[in-house]
Amino acid sequence: MTGAQMTGAERPLRIGNASGFYGDRFDAVREMLTGGPLDVLTGDYLAELTMLILGRDRQKDPRLGYAKTFLRQLEEGLGLAVERGVKLVTNAGGLNPAGLADAIRELSERVGVPVRVAHVEGDDLVGREWGRGVLTANAYLGGAGIAACLRGGAQVVVTGRVTDAALVSGPAAAHFGWAADDYDRLAGAVVAGHVLECGTQATGGNYAFFGELGDVRRPGFPLAEIHPDGSAVITKHPGTGGAVTVGTVTAQLLYETAGARYLGPDVTARLDTVRLTGAGPDRVRIDGVRGEAPPATAKVGLTRMGGWRNEVVFVLTGLDIEAKAALVRGQLEDALARAGSRPREVTWSLARTDHGDAAVQEEASALLRLVVRDADPEVVGRAVSGAAVELALASYPGFHVTAPPGKGAPYGVFEAAYVPVGDVRQVAVLPDGERVEIPPGSGPVAAREPAAVAAELPVPLPEGPTRRAPLGAVAGARSGDKGGSANVGVWVRTDRAWRWLAHELTVARFRQLLPEAGELEVRREVLPNLRALNFTVEGLLGAGVASQARFDPQAKALGEWLRSRHVEIPEVLL
Repeated sequence: MTGAQMTGAERPLRIGNASGFYGDRFDAVREMLTGGPLDVLTGDYLAELTMLILGRDRQKDPRLGYAKTFLRQLEEGLGLAVERGVKLVTNAGGLNPAGLADAIRELSERVGVPVRVAHVEGDDLVGREWGRGVLTANAYLGGAGIAACLRGGAQVVVTGRVTDAALVSGPAAAHFGWAADDYDRLAGAVVAGHVLECGTQATGGNYAFFGELGDVRRPGFPLAEIHPDGSAVITKHPGTGGAVTVGTVTAQLLYETAGARYLGPDVTARLDTVRLTGAGPDRVRIDGVRGEAPPATAKVGLTRMGGWRNEVVFVLTGLDIEAKAALVRGQLEDALARAGSRPREVTWSLARTDHGDAAVQEEASALLRLVVRDADPEVVGRAVSGAAVELALASYPGFHVTAPPGKGAPYGVFEAAYVPVGDVRQVAVLPDGERVEIPPGSGPVAAREPAAVAAELPVPLPEGPTRRAPLGAVAGARSGDKGGSANVGVWVRTDRAWRWLAHELTVARFRQLLPEAGELEVRREVLPNLRALNFTVEGLLGAGVASQARFDPQAKALGEWLRSRHVEIPEVLL
């Protein structure tokens, strides 16, 4: 059957993405709507830090709590979407999906573009007893509520906290009429949704081998052609920048995952069953995905204010770096002790970014970073900044700081909790106001995560000569945050390299290469179809990105640090 003969649920459903986070490229909605044919356009605006930001917005004004950027994008985008028959699905509703839905209706009247708007609610559990100081508490919903809204005739669907992949699995389930237990089909759509959710990360953004892709200055946003069996082709609009390759899709599949079983409220997708094949220029086919019943518990993201923090970065230049660091550290610690105002947490870190005999002053300089935390803003504010400023003429030679010390700033804490799925009442509010309660989607599984998937390792490479070189000479990586933990996905592009990596990069070797993980729990998962290993480092990020516990608070560059470490690599791979 030709594409022209396919109609309705027989033809692929084209779902695009126009946002991977709150603050992504503003023009992407217009670019995606005008760049080529689409059936659905999605936008992901939520992250753990975003929920904290929206929570503080809602404290100031109960009418807020949603991503205002999306509303501004619709000033032009709403008319384009209606004109082209494209449905819009977004989680920009944040903490107030009903409020954003009302705002879109007001915008619709103002710009003269009639549109049917629906929203999904039920994720907000902040009214329950979670302990002191919880600012937001939101269950991660699946795509069933989105599907109900689309079946109810909605042209725009607004949600609060849903899983990122639900923005794709929901429209696919509605379009193809999938049942709640069509686990393989749903899992395929979830995997496609996971590839799309971070926007241009699937088209060459943040890609380890970016130098091989051509022009990646302005990557196009991705789209998925979803088929009735749940398989998909990842591609992008013609003429847009970047590239879609097996490598870029592999990198995004490994991003922010915790193992071979990718748990979700609609289905558990088996990442170890995913097959990726090139299907033409800028086209990668995803198939073979198997699904299992979802877990019996729903994840709830909690945010609370953790207190106040401040930081001062001292610049140490030239000779005697260690001695200079010791001097200013001792001076400041002494000043805080004499004032009786030492913050609850005081952390020092010295980054030896300096080079000897440097031709540029900045290259001769190291950075000494002081971070303080306390429940009292005064203790981390004036007490610390004042003590630092008073050392300006009384400390090490060449004393200066990267920025004037200032007041303390609030920081947040993220925590994941779990409740029985029956405790979450997901509701689809249709365009006519009808409220449709979505039954829990849990299958007959225990209220715990399934056991890890056992995967066979390939036959090791024969012994031969090796050369010491960066791991990144043969391996790609992508890393990110999962609450207070970090994940690092590492992959190679040939079977021969896989035979080496699978045996070389053990948990012990991972800890050796990344000493920050040395005392932490590290789990390794093997994904043979992707020639990939996934590592989860528990607790590396403290209480999550909002707490800013380390230099790279979201572990975005953890994988690139790993790739830069030198190991003995077989010469046949180099």
